[in-house]
Amino acid sequence: MPENIQLGSSMPEEFPLHWASDWGEDKTYGLWMAFTYKGIRQCFRWIKPGKFMMGSPEDEPEREDNEQQHEVVVTEGFWLAETACIQELWGAVMGENPSGFKSKNRPVERVSWNDCNVFLHKINGIMEGLDLCLPTEAQWEYACRAGTTTPFSFGEEITTEQANYNGRFPYNSELEGKNRGQTVEVKSLPCNHWGLYEMHGNVYEWCQDWFDDYSGSIVDPTGPTVGSEYVLRGGCCSSGASYIRSAHRSYSVPNNRGNLTGFRLARGR
Repeated sequence: MPENIQLGSSMPEEFPLHWASDWGEDKTYGLWMAFTYKGIRQCFRWIKPGKFMMGSPEDEPEREDNEQQHEVVVTEGFWLAETACIQELWGAVMGENPSGFKSKNRPVERVSWNDCNVFLHKINGIMEGLDLCLPTEAQWEYACRAGTTTPFSFGEEITTEQANYNGRFPYNSELEGKNRGQTVEVKSLPCNHWGLYEMHGNVYEWCQDWFDDYSGSIVDPTGPTVGSEYVLRGGCCSSGASYIRSAHRSYSVPNNRGNLTGFRLARGR
């Protein structure tokens, strides 16, 4: 188990604490905070500022044309939930559960981008100072990669012991794996190097941004100002392995409650 360090010895003074139920630092992944609502706890990891190559290199197997590689600078650190939003938390705020694969600790799914923003409006109105939002697409990929440059945060290859995807469609002619055919509970599979779980597979995750092409060196990108479809990232349990790569981009219209679409909470400093 990680060693939890109390606030006074580790947490910078500028971090707001009024929304947090508990907090600390562990030796492996660094600072964390959590809020608790109706007994349901959601933990966040502090994602430090930095720069990375967003998108995929031209020689990455099974890449797509909309993954133009370019440098992105993330100038502000942010908090990102260590898991996708679970059904128990969604139900406590929204009073219903639209998910197909029901279990309180599985990620909520069948939620549209519009639904996610109703949830955010409600919970932010209930808990003063929480200021939750969806991550930007750049924040999402930066956190998913966790300092790596390979197709997956786990390396050049991936297996169904590391992520929940359709193992009948492996990556780059690797061996086939499991096809679970359903979501798994959050924290069922290994986390990445920054302590974030199931960034690859399980459920697609909505981002703030309208979908469009990108290129060039960009500082804190937030996507286009208008569009018709919003970004989805991460792939899902029914995706082939190429669709759960760190660089893979998906998208859908804001009112689409497609199967296996969920989200992950974020907040600024």
